[in-house]
Amino acid sequence: MSDPVLFEDTFTITAINAQKYDRVARINCTSSDNLTTFTLDVNTELYPVAMGESLSLALASTLALDGKDDSAGGRGAWRDVGMGDQTLANDYDYVCHGKVYRFEEGNTAENMSVFVSFGGLLLYLEG
Repeated sequence: MSDPVLFEDTFTITAINAQKYDRVARINCTSSDNLTTFTLDVNTELYPVAMGESLSLALASTLALDGKDDSAGGRGAWRDVGMGDQTLANDYDYVCHGKVYRFEEGNTAENMSVFVSFGGLLLYLEG
């Protein structure tokens, strides 16, 4: 068993751009230590956001608490969860399932950028 959470930090919303779409806003956030930033497209109808609001972001390899791969054996833990079953999603208000499609090295050995797509909604994480 391994921990499914690959990255987790607390961020503050520094900018909100809701001009392009009716129910989607692009939010910019900075971590509490100012070392990491991210830009995320959020469905504001499902998860309303406000400037200065604090939120927690986690990237995980699976929603299964035991760390087992979602795709192994057709489990589909991100979708087929029975009533009363606990997953990592129970700890968060807004959950996305997507694909990491690009990594880029940063200016220093400690920095990198990660690009993730959630069915068209995008995440850009840098730090």
